[in-house]
Amino acid sequence: MSTEEAKRRAKKKFIAEKLEGITFRVPVGQKSRIQEHAKSQGESTNAFIYRAVNEAIERDEKKADREE
Repeated sequence: MSTEEAKRRAKKKFIAEKLEGITFRVPVGQKSRIQEHAKSQGESTNAFIYRAVNEAIERDEKKADREE
């Protein structure tokens, strides 16, 4: 097996074991807006979306705690 093939297999195994995928759709024009904003923050689109979702979850959890 070549080194490149071994790298591909290792990457595929890592992704299968450590990551999950989510696909979501946005209205036409929003994708580029999201990508541009992420870039302006020095993040990848994926990193920005991940951060935004986590911030929203934390905010919602704090709100729920205050309401109890």
